Amino acid sequence: MKPVFLIGFMGAGKSTVGKKLASALEIDFLDMDTLFEERYHMSIPVFFDKFGEGLFRKFEQEILISSCTLKDVLISTGGGTPCNNHAIQLMRRHGLILYLSMPPAALVSRLISAKRKRPLIFGKSEDELLEYITAKLEERSHFYNQAHLIADGINVNIESLAAKIKEYPDSVSPVS
Repeated sequence: MKPVFLIGFMGAGKSTVGKKLASALEIDFLDMDTLFEERYHMSIPVFFDKFGEGLFRKFEQEILISSCTLKDVLISTGGGTPCNNHAIQLMRRHGLILYLSMPPAALVSRLISAKRKRPLIFGKSEDELLEYITAKLEERSHFYNQAHLIADGINVNIESLAAKIKEYPDSVSPVS
């Protein structure tokens, strides 16, 4: 089976849903943020502080390229991954893309209480966060909406998503 790329804004639940969906599909789960931190031996917030977003996106792209040849895997991408360096076209060429969609207010609710520091939103008030997310979603919608499948991130039905992925043309080989 081609790789399944799970995209969506930070806080949409890509890692949580991805693990459950990979299990339902009986394939491996990879998280690009984890792969990045393992490869570069530092957390993404520390990397951002030291080297900036530009270098992060370059290295993130290298990880994405190397993941395109993998089989039987669901890959949770970073929220900005599909929007940089023609990544969305790369993912479309090499796999199936599932967009986990959520409205801005729901994302704010999740992110405001998140324990993990996220460099692009650190220090923002709830109102600033809502404004930021709304603007970023508008900016990113062109990329996110190129996904083969779009799922509601609030009411995720893993079994239904797994069935849709299996039904998608050329996406999944039967499990032996």
